[in-house]
Amino acid sequence: MPPVPALPSENQRGILLMLAAMVTFIVNDTLVKVASADLPTGEIIFLRGLIVSPIVIVLAVRRGAFANRSLLFHKTLIWRTLGEVVAAGLYLSALFRLPLANASAILQVVPLATTAGAALFLGETVGRRRWTAIAVGFSGALLVIQPGLDGFNIWSLVALLSVFAVVLRDLASKQLPKGLPTLAVTTAAAISVGLFGGFLMLFEEPVMPDAAVLATIFASGLCTVAGYTLIIAAMRTGDISVVAPFRYSFMIWAVLAQVLVFGDWPGPLLFIGTGILIATGIYTFYRERQVGASEARKALTAPPAR
Repeated sequence: MPPVPALPSENQRGILLMLAAMVTFIVNDTLVKVASADLPTGEIIFLRGLIVSPIVIVLAVRRGAFANRSLLFHKTLIWRTLGEVVAAGLYLSALFRLPLANASAILQVVPLATTAGAALFLGETVGRRRWTAIAVGFSGALLVIQPGLDGFNIWSLVALLSVFAVVLRDLASKQLPKGLPTLAVTTAAAISVGLFGGFLMLFEEPVMPDAAVLATIFASGLCTVAGYTLIIAAMRTGDISVVAPFRYSFMIWAVLAQVLVFGDWPGPLLFIGTGILIATGIYTFYRERQVGASEARKALTAPPAR
């Protein structure tokens, strides 16, 4: 049977939770970007991992997320964790060297790239209209990256590479065994990303952080945990078709943070490219929902097998 639509009040709560999640994520990005003025990339990732990992481990243990330990070594969880680690390393490296809004805008390619990846690697059906939307969306990303123009920054390509790592993570997430709790997946990601930061520190000049920097990273870690908690709650509270598009509010907070914290006003190409990405992303999402609903109706009306 198709899912029962959520009540209006549930959708309103879901929207508020999604908006709050996006605020915490952009606060996290802002804090780690501020910390990057004093600490190298690997050290920031490692210290944040020291904060996030114990919190999620305690939550996972209390919820019994490790009851089925055999699933913790499932190959799809390994691939998902690899994608998470690579995405974090690439995105944060780019974030520290790009304007905040530019790095955030490039990340908006993820829904389009995931749809394309699902068609290419998982055999999901993607029609002509969605492929067109994907192509148009990537043209919007090119406006943000500005290859060949004076505003081009090589770290934009690093941010774009992080998108493909996120796609690997999300496609692997679709294949995770159903008995594997979300908190177990989150714990594996938190620990692995933190250890990756420790690995990067082997190639960096260590810096002794002062109390202010440690407080900044601690706040970043808390925002990371809060953001994932809020986004999970949002997706479980209201209709996904209503709640999910509010992910794009992330760009509003990104632009505000870039202007208010870093004093840098984005150029017109970023607004145009981001607008294209958001429009095509929302269209692709709703089109997927329409196709899914159509297939569900066909399944319900099909004659029984003989």
